[in-house]
Amino acid sequence: MTKFFLGLLSGVLLVFLLGFVFLLVLVMLAASGGGGVPTVADNSVLQLDLSGPVLEHRAADFSIEWLESGPPPTLLGMRQAILAAAEDDDVSALELNCGGLSVGWAKAQEIRGAITKFSESGKPVVARIQVGGMLDYYVASAADEVYLFPEGMLDAKGLRAEVSFYKDTLDKIGAEVEAERIGKYKNAPETYTETGMSDAFREVIDSMLDEMLKQYLETVAPSRSMSPEQLRAALDEGPFLPPQAEELGIIDGLLYDDQFEDRVLELTGADEYETVSLSTYIAAHADTLLGESGDPQIAVLYGVGNIMRGKTQTDPFSGAVVLGSDSFSKALEDLAENDDVEAVILRIDSPGGDAIASDQMWRGLARLREKKPVVVSMSDVAASGGYYMAMAEDTPVVAYPGTVTGSIGVFFGKVNLEGLYEKLGIHTEILTRGRFAAIDTSSRALTEAERIKLREGVEQFYQTFVQKVADAREATWDDIHQVAQGRVWTGTQALDQNLVDQLGGYSEVIALAKLQAEIDADTDVRLVAYPAPKPWFEALIEQGSMVRAPSLLDLAPEKLKSPALPSLLRGGMLAVSPYAVEIR
Repeated sequence: MTKFFLGLLSGVLLVFLLGFVFLLVLVMLAASGGGGVPTVADNSVLQLDLSGPVLEHRAADFSIEWLESGPPPTLLGMRQAILAAAEDDDVSALELNCGGLSVGWAKAQEIRGAITKFSESGKPVVARIQVGGMLDYYVASAADEVYLFPEGMLDAKGLRAEVSFYKDTLDKIGAEVEAERIGKYKNAPETYTETGMSDAFREVIDSMLDEMLKQYLETVAPSRSMSPEQLRAALDEGPFLPPQAEELGIIDGLLYDDQFEDRVLELTGADEYETVSLSTYIAAHADTLLGESGDPQIAVLYGVGNIMRGKTQTDPFSGAVVLGSDSFSKALEDLAENDDVEAVILRIDSPGGDAIASDQMWRGLARLREKKPVVVSMSDVAASGGYYMAMAEDTPVVAYPGTVTGSIGVFFGKVNLEGLYEKLGIHTEILTRGRFAAIDTSSRALTEAERIKLREGVEQFYQTFVQKVADAREATWDDIHQVAQGRVWTGTQALDQNLVDQLGGYSEVIALAKLQAEIDADTDVRLVAYPAPKPWFEALIEQGSMVRAPSLLDLAPEKLKSPALPSLLRGGMLAVSPYAVEIR
């Protein structure tokens, strides 16, 4: 009877899995179905839907999250489309629909910069906000005119840093995070080992808030014909009801959709309100947005996600990416042997992770640099291991003013679950052959001898990390140590500390890559993304099963999902940024 029920259950599961695969096939066929190449009508208004995420790179062709609204644009694709539209006679204006944009500070700066370049063409740029926050308003303020819905809300009120600490929570369940670290500011373990901010932690957060607010005010205020001081005073009155925002000059007026469309027609002089979405515009110009086949090739190599040893993993259910050192190193080797590629832009958006994996990736980049020019472009975050991997000698490093970078430090972390096991009635006996054979067990705390042993490794890795940065930055070990110690910097601060060479985004790194490859500045180039997105079926197979059960990380509250957590749960020698910076 038991075998019968097991067989029946297996049959049901098999049918379910086959049905699930068949459904996905149908979805993918529908998503990639025919219809030909779309066209753009005369006097079209390019609509930019600035809500949700903007990806650096699509690691896979498909994600479950895309079923509702389709795949989001990549940042480079969005930039190229906006710049192309500025020169396109079929596009008469740019319309920004702002609200719920989910990107970091650096990506927002790239998007705003592209909008500003479009505006320089003389074509009107008009923005509307139904409900938006600080980041939405930052991007919208690049428009010539900004409108709010009459019953909308502008939730712009300044910046805030909110850090949660879980030591007491872990105490209640009998768990403990043990860490050995180097660096006054290597705060990654503190959210799990302390009940509040240390003085060093608070110092860095305060410094970053001050710098980001300064960047915000200096960028947005001139767009609204205000001084930074006037805008700062206005933000103290937020969040704004629509009449308040209009009275303070934060926006240009209050318009419903039909009134907004009438205003766009008035500005363009067109008879009809003809629009084209960003995705349609990109599809219509897919063959030329990133350059043409005969142009010199510059590869854009993406280093995106938490760094781990092994292969890069893409979860089609959540869209999450783990940046595997083996896969990344293989991509570097392929690029080194590809004679069609004349230069490489390494685009980093990573808080770091496994220290050994970061070192492996650094070595691969150093070897590639021996064969062809490489320029590093830092996105929202290139910190700790994400900074380490970029430190090949003679490699220019470009960051946005708001990039989170630095965090030159290392720690060893593991989770001690001895107390939890006791509460659950689990009894563990450990038999060893070797003095430190149980150094990484979760069943008991570290001994003093084990702590000393681990600290030796942490200190050695920190010495190496600082030395590699010093060699790449043409500085002394002591010079780098003064600005290292795990401290996180914005891009602007990092430039002042000689941790990066230049501030800028895609425009600057493309120009720099041309210069390094001795390509004439006026020559068009073809930008080729590496690695190519994985086929959706391959991404599913890599998960080990077609249906994935939720993990503890999936079930954890958002506040628990710090950049350090995935690495910390795996334990070992870590180079990972302590926190993510979000502006809302």
